Amino acid sequence: MSVLIETSVGNIVIDLYTEEAPQTCLNFLKLCKVKYYNFCCFHNVQRDFMVQTGDPTATGQGGESIYGLLDNTSSNPRKKYLPAEIHPKLKHKEKGTVSMAIAGASTGSNQEVNSVLGSNNSGVIGSQFFITMGENLDYLDGRYTIFGKVAEGMDVLEKINGAYTDSSFRPFKDIRIKHTIVFEDPFPDPEGLVVPDESPLPTQAMLDTVRIGDDEEIESLLPPEEEERIRRRKEAQAQALTLEMVGDLPFAEIKPPENVLFVAQLNPITRSEDLELIFSRFGTILSCEVIRDKKTGDSLCYAFIEFEKEEECSEAYFKMNKVLIDDRRIHVDFSQSVSKLHKDWMVKRVGAKRNGEGVGAEDLNLEQRSRYRDGGSSRQGQRYDYVFDDGRDSHRSSKSKSGRDDRGHLRKQESGRRHEGSSSSARRDRSPDSHSRYRRSGRSRSRSASPGSRRRNDDRMRDRRDRSRERERSRDRERDSYRR
Repeated sequence: MSVLIETSVGNIVIDLYTEEAPQTCLNFLKLCKVKYYNFCCFHNVQRDFMVQTGDPTATGQGGESIYGLLDNTSSNPRKKYLPAEIHPKLKHKEKGTVSMAIAGASTGSNQEVNSVLGSNNSGVIGSQFFITMGENLDYLDGRYTIFGKVAEGMDVLEKINGAYTDSSFRPFKDIRIKHTIVFEDPFPDPEGLVVPDESPLPTQAMLDTVRIGDDEEIESLLPPEEEERIRRRKEAQAQALTLEMVGDLPFAEIKPPENVLFVAQLNPITRSEDLELIFSRFGTILSCEVIRDKKTGDSLCYAFIEFEKEEECSEAYFKMNKVLIDDRRIHVDFSQSVSKLHKDWMVKRVGAKRNGEGVGAEDLNLEQRSRYRDGGSSRQGQRYDYVFDDGRDSHRSSKSKSGRDDRGHLRKQESGRRHEGSSSSARRDRSPDSHSRYRRSGRSRSRSASPGSRRRNDDRMRDRRDRSRERERSRDRERDSYRR
């Protein structure tokens, strides 16, 4: 005799031991015929041990026999439960053994019911049953009623066995019995049993036991790359919200600048002056800095370049990406850092706190500052210190202290001294200070000189870099020969 159990994850066929456990098999077959198990969930899933179902309340405390179901007006335990049938030859040796759950002395509960109906203190059974997922579970022998074994559907049981559960071993996503079909019933029907023409609808109490519906998808169907992108975006939003809560940012959705480029994969020998000279062909550069290690002063091989206009920044992005500079192909992208905005925000907050005043996001005009648009305020203290501050003064700090009007005046003065600087450049010594002054004057001239003069300056700077690299290679060869 067999019964087909249709679940939300597949079908299971159970062969019954009608001769060894006749009363238990009769109870199970009649409950299946009246569709008592429909919509019951697997409320107890202990991996590699057993899976349990048959309780309409999904608590492990409900369920009754077919006689209690037919005579629901009686509170007599003899009507609600049946005595457990323990057969000495039936053992829990194989995976897929089907047994009835016991209430009574064997489980340490419901002693009153056991004293009325139990046979040799073996306990009583109702409607709950379990299927073993392990082998040689001999400690269950003699305590639980074995009445069948799984003939088909072990792969379905493995799916149930691998379900994610909570601390009480109930799966987070419901696994439910959809339908039961009795292939053959050798027992006569009890008096009053009516087989329904169709599966009954679940009661409201059964619907209240739903957690995550068996037809709901809890696993994402997106490709792994999209899931990783969404995860990173959510993580960044959470971190920004944390910074807003602790006061490091005025609001979480602060916008990054739109006229600042991030340049990566630089050669360690590339300096800020080199980048500024190269990128100045696209427009006026407000600041250019190669980020260096705070302790050693070594280049970290990336830099930030701020343009005066967004159009100039966009043009530099499209034309300079993957360009070869100092034997390295650089990577150019728009900066996503809000470090400077954070610095301005903290300075304003500290100043307002000292003066006993309040400061808000609207006081800083952050929508305008986040885009680095033209403004009348000076640019003092706005150097890029995204990772490390090199701690050295340079022409950028002096240039940032002056306004844009001062820069126009300086360009006129440098243009007036253009010929004098050209005639004296050949007589300059090779000291670092004079070299630095030469580089600064060369940059000032390059912004206002003619195209021919700018090309000559570029050729001169290129030759100087080549000679510097050649000297370094010579020193390396001498050092290697000395070691050998």
